[in-house]
Amino acid sequence: MKGAEKTSAKLQKLTELLTGKAYLLVVVQDSPDPDSLAAAVALRRLAKGLANLQCSLAYGGTVGRGENRALVKYLSLNLRPCSEIDYDKFDLIALVDTQPGTGNNSLPETVLPEIVIDHHPIRRQTRMVPFTDIRSGYGATATILVEYLIEAGITPDTPLATALLYGIRSDTQDLGREAGRPDIEAIEFLYPFANKRMLSIIQRGKVPRIYYQMLADALRNARVQGPAIITELGDVDNPDMIAEVADLLLREDETTWTMCTGCWNDKLLISIRTSEESNLAEKVMRHMVARRGTGGGHLTYAGGQIPLIEGTKQERERLEKQIERRFFEAIGAADRPGARLVSA
Repeated sequence: MKGAEKTSAKLQKLTELLTGKAYLLVVVQDSPDPDSLAAAVALRRLAKGLANLQCSLAYGGTVGRGENRALVKYLSLNLRPCSEIDYDKFDLIALVDTQPGTGNNSLPETVLPEIVIDHHPIRRQTRMVPFTDIRSGYGATATILVEYLIEAGITPDTPLATALLYGIRSDTQDLGREAGRPDIEAIEFLYPFANKRMLSIIQRGKVPRIYYQMLADALRNARVQGPAIITELGDVDNPDMIAEVADLLLREDETTWTMCTGCWNDKLLISIRTSEESNLAEKVMRHMVARRGTGGGHLTYAGGQIPLIEGTKQERERLEKQIERRFFEAIGAADRPGARLVSA
């Protein structure tokens, strides 16, 4: 089924599911990124336009990255912590930019959503959901929602268009990472409606002073081994920083793999990046967390999490060493010599 035909069929099924309902809860990934936030707001707009539903947005973790906080402020979002949600009060529950069983959202395991829209590879539990639209060939979940809006004849207002445009640009790194024709067409559609000045403001979102201390610690701990740079942040109160550091380290001109770890909420969080699309980051991540945690992602970037049972420094350091070993084994750099990235 071609893209336009698939979107039309999916929108019809979604409309049927929404019709007659009153309250929708949209749950985004923990520490939501711009793609997740924009997709959630777009689904809220669709639910209102198609069936006049009232919609709440829920999340886990924190909104820590500067541009993410700027986007939440710009959209005037009232994000509710998943820990405060009474799920029985909602007729429908949706997951966007995440799926059941991934470990990167705070929807209780006992709650099965009725709607899942995502651009990551499909998970086993997702197949039990009544309505799913999983398009792993798309660079952003926001792109799927843009196609829905177009098919429904709904023109996004300026804030929504700006958020969707930024979400797609962010997740595809300005169409340079795993972007396809649908992502390009979505950006072309959104651009005339977006606030270009606000795009720049969001991209340069303000950060607290502790951000620079965390960045300094990351560089001080960074080690080079073969084609990779790895580092650890220890305990963090801003889990977004882990992925941000992994992105930053990949800019080193001789590096094709990066990994950053950090501990948050009794879990070891892991982000890996690669500049080679032939390198399957998701496969490497699954190897690293096998039988101990959960993980997933795409060709060039992936994330994972492993629960900390004891919660001690010794357990964390032991687990970090195990993850590092599996990482280097997976990318063929286990026997390569190591060195500090920067001098102390």
